[in-house]
Amino acid sequence: MATRIQNSPDRQVIRLGERNKGESLWQSSLRRLRRNKMAVMGLIIIIAFALMALLADFIAPYPYDKGTLSAANTAPTWVTKVFPSMIPVGQERGFIKINEAYPLGADRIGRDLFSRIVYGSRVSLMVAFIGPIVALSLGVTLGLLSGYFGGWVDNTIMRITDVVYAFPTLLFIILLMAFFRPSTGGLEPGTFAAGISAFDKSTGGMFFIFVGIGITSWTGMARLTRGQTLSVREQEYVIAARAMGVKDGGIMLRHVLPNILGPIIVAETLAIPTYISTEAFLSFIGLGVNPPTPSWGGMISDGSSQIATYPNQAIFPALALFLVMFAFNFLGDGLRDALDPRMRGNGN
Repeated sequence: MATRIQNSPDRQVIRLGERNKGESLWQSSLRRLRRNKMAVMGLIIIIAFALMALLADFIAPYPYDKGTLSAANTAPTWVTKVFPSMIPVGQERGFIKINEAYPLGADRIGRDLFSRIVYGSRVSLMVAFIGPIVALSLGVTLGLLSGYFGGWVDNTIMRITDVVYAFPTLLFIILLMAFFRPSTGGLEPGTFAAGISAFDKSTGGMFFIFVGIGITSWTGMARLTRGQTLSVREQEYVIAARAMGVKDGGIMLRHVLPNILGPIIVAETLAIPTYISTEAFLSFIGLGVNPPTPSWGGMISDGSSQIATYPNQAIFPALALFLVMFAFNFLGDGLRDALDPRMRGNGN
């Protein structure tokens, strides 16, 4: 057989008689994704933050919940140069105590900002992965059943989806907080509410955030999966599989699901920043994780009260939140372009 001649990065010349190995959709999609520099950069940022969250105990120089009052509102020299409003003690109108022991400075009770940002990545990334897990497991399953079987199954699942979809995520989580986290008094010991409240405290206040996001995040995925299934279930290969006696479960898992995964993966990747921003907003207004568990939203809230004098306490966690959200957006955009079947064979 003749050998393939490659004369450019995007074009290949194949001689007659050559045995040409075909390229699957996933292989060509991965190739296009690697060429998307912004998507690759987003993936690298996500991996870096994931490693930081996993290795927080080794990376963070100080405990996130312990502070030194003598170090309160201190900052290293380089931070005062970045923020001109932070004038070191010794200069005219200086009020910032210089402390090189804290890489990004310390907050108002002397806790290391860098250590709290490192541990705060665990909360944001846990939300970033819990939301998709629930959405994919529940939403894809219900959407697949609804779109494939149709009839009363479709009507029942979609009406339930419509009811849940109409309920705002934030309002649902706030109601959970109001019921299971009473601001005055306590819950009666031994009751279901008291048990759930105790479990929420053991998770640092993240349980209700996961529940709220999980219960409401699957509806959009169910609708998308249903629409994709409706467009695929009448394709020739599905009809052929049905004629060969393949059971419905096998058709859905082996023929329908693999052919609708592209839009599902893209949609869920682009939805992850919404989950992260929801947790950050709840922590910002005081309904997120329980102190002293660090959350970027809670750190921004604490720092915003004195942002004019100590901007580093709000801006550094805000930058971390910004980087993670935009990294997922970049990756989602890259996946959308890479998994678009119309991009195959056009030199991209």
